[in-house]
Amino acid sequence: MLDVCLLGTGGMMPLPYRKLTACMTRYNGHSLLIDCGEGTQVAIKERGWSVKPLDAICFTHFHADHISGLPGLLLTLGNAERTEPLLMIGPKGLEYVVKSLRVIAPDLPFEIEFLELSKKEETIHMDGYDIKAFRVKHNITCYGYSMEIPRAGKFDPEKAKKNEIPMKYWNQLQKGISIEDNGTILTSDMILGEPRKGIKLTYCTDTRPVDSIWQNAKESDLFICEGMYGEDGKEKKAREYKHMTFYEAAELAKKADVKEMWLTHYSPSLVRAEEFMDKVRSIFPRAKAGKDGKTVTLDFMEE
Repeated sequence: MLDVCLLGTGGMMPLPYRKLTACMTRYNGHSLLIDCGEGTQVAIKERGWSVKPLDAICFTHFHADHISGLPGLLLTLGNAERTEPLLMIGPKGLEYVVKSLRVIAPDLPFEIEFLELSKKEETIHMDGYDIKAFRVKHNITCYGYSMEIPRAGKFDPEKAKKNEIPMKYWNQLQKGISIEDNGTILTSDMILGEPRKGIKLTYCTDTRPVDSIWQNAKESDLFICEGMYGEDGKEKKAREYKHMTFYEAAELAKKADVKEMWLTHYSPSLVRAEEFMDKVRSIFPRAKAGKDGKTVTLDFMEE
């Protein structure tokens, strides 16, 4: 199961009722944060989640509304007596930006590790899941992220017998543990059927609609996508500042055939996102207006 919380849905500036952009996931005792706008650590506390098991922070880009909450979060982690290294993933220049922000958080009891993205698409394997970063189109270098949790195939006793796998190894092999037996390496694919559908989350913000988004979001269980503007007449502004309207996001969700889409990263001028959702759902019926603290648990498909 993957827990997903949309911590903040605001773009550009925080409002009394809307924190800046951030999303947090929890899986198998591990936590991941995407972006860290102002108010992120408060939002985590309000949700009742902990920052201590945080393994990595993925940054889409380095505009202030996506990274300004980082110094405070780092200080909170330090005060929680964290000692494990923290991985940060983001566009080239990440280490320089973070070190600049750390002028007000210079002494931490843990190391920060950096993974700077330079290719159009890159995949990182960690903690039993895959994170795929893909470049999108903003006015500075910006990435979207897909998180996939794979699921092994079902145990196939006939296949195990056909491959002459001793029964005493079945349990370990089902857990993905390879075993050496009399000079032969036994692997899980020797007793399991074809891999089953896993869980997929895609997060994308601050961009114009480009093919890399729907291609990487394809068949996601949840697609969290920027919808900067819902009002009529904002199309020119969206193009000029390299953002998206609600309706452009809906077209991407439709093309990607996702199970559900949440809109996020609203303009400060947009007060009630729900007012525009009928028109959005006429394009993509499984769309919802994201709001601060919105949470879901994604589970493997029942068979």
